[in-house]
Amino acid sequence: MSNENKSDSARVEAWLEKHQQWQSHLGKLRDILLSTELTETVKWGSPTYTLLGKNVISLAAFKNHCGLWFHQGVFLNDAGKKLVNAQDGKTRALRQWRWQTGEKLDVRLVKSYVKEAIDNQRAGKAVKPQIKKLQMPDELREALDKNKALAKQFASLTAGKQREFTEHIASAKRQATRLGRLEKIIPMIKAGQGLNDKYRNC
Repeated sequence: MSNENKSDSARVEAWLEKHQQWQSHLGKLRDILLSTELTETVKWGSPTYTLLGKNVISLAAFKNHCGLWFHQGVFLNDAGKKLVNAQDGKTRALRQWRWQTGEKLDVRLVKSYVKEAIDNQRAGKAVKPQIKKLQMPDELREALDKNKALAKQFASLTAGKQREFTEHIASAKRQATRLGRLEKIIPMIKAGQGLNDKYRNC
């Protein structure tokens, strides 16, 4: 367990205590994951196992089942036909392997899935996030067209900050409101600030 952070280990053990119903399965799954080069941490309140900072596998426990979440599970061969997509059509990469009460855990098969997930991560297999093209409101577009320095500064902002400004203006129904919002954000754009920077810095 040399790859295990003690504070994370304690948090995982506390998490396991909350899920007594699945403790046998979850304990075995955790042992399998800790026997690999994956690093144990806690993300989104669940034990998560990473490789070079990338999420590979998480443990999950619910009322009716427990399971493994493979963060890039879409690339697994799924030889045992065990994986499910929790939100078909929405979830692109994540796949789940679930166990219900009374189901046996095939340790050898689990190890083969875990090994493949690690190999895939090492190979860099990952679904890239879909980036929606910004639909820039006319008011912002016109302001940028008229002021090249402002347009240059806007282009230098991160995609996230650009999206925040764009959506902030576009979400106003009345043109007067959109123009008012534009007036307020222009100094922020010039300063290289994001719309929600003050909240991020809290």
